[in-house]
Amino acid sequence: MQRQNDVYTENKLKFHVFQDERFVDLNLYQYGWERTEPLHAYGPHKRDHYLFHFVISGKGTLYSNDTAYRIDRGHGFLILPDQTTTYVADEEDPWEYTWIEFDGLRVSESISLAGLSAAQPVYTPQNHEAGRLLQEQMMYIVNHPQDSPVRQIGQGFLFLDQLVQSSAARRLPSQRRLRDFYMKEALSFIEQNYQRDISIEEIAAFCGLNRSYFGKVFRDSMGESPQAFLLHYRMARAAQMLKETTLPIGTISTMVSYANQLHFSRAFKSVYGMAPRTYRQAHFIRTEEKDGGTGK
Repeated sequence: MQRQNDVYTENKLKFHVFQDERFVDLNLYQYGWERTEPLHAYGPHKRDHYLFHFVISGKGTLYSNDTAYRIDRGHGFLILPDQTTTYVADEEDPWEYTWIEFDGLRVSESISLAGLSAAQPVYTPQNHEAGRLLQEQMMYIVNHPQDSPVRQIGQGFLFLDQLVQSSAARRLPSQRRLRDFYMKEALSFIEQNYQRDISIEEIAAFCGLNRSYFGKVFRDSMGESPQAFLLHYRMARAAQMLKETTLPIGTISTMVSYANQLHFSRAFKSVYGMAPRTYRQAHFIRTEEKDGGTGK
């Protein structure tokens, strides 16, 4: 039986909503496949997450940043969070495409490695075979909506890897080796110490860099400042505990380095748009849901 939020039409459309929000590094939101009608359009619209389309056949146009991008079979296009876009199928040869909407703490680096950005949203494969493998990976996710959340997230990472490996604009790892080393060190330090009141100077010192240079390297790699990343990481961990445990909010506040619960609540609301208590009420995962039951 299909899940309630899935839409499935054999000849025209497959659309699935991923219903588990417990993943921090990468999460899927919705994914699908569609054979569009001539001049089928979507937008103007602003997304909350990353959205990638791969064009299987046909052609169309993406309108973004006051620029029109013509996109044909075997290519793709990326829409970034908070970016307003419109895309339209060709009148004579409308496109058939598959898409995945995703986000997470590790996504920005992968997108950068693939050579994609708001200014360069068009994906071009290195060759036909590389594009075909990306299409297959995306369609595997679309055609297996009943897989477990962990398996689906695993397939999501394989999609990201293929997106990077197949892109003609891919940035070679050798050009980023030292910077990647610094980022791995920084992320490892944050993961192990986010419960403490660590400073950006402390993270930079751990990496052997001065704060100014560390901040530039971090922003170039992750797409946001170290302060913003640390805040988002802590709040993501807090959100996970709010959904999966019955720990008091004051305890969770302390566990993500906020001794003052009021300050924690303000920080959480700045990221999720609601107070921790409200978030728990809306997202708490009951025991039977954690165990795989249907829940009522």
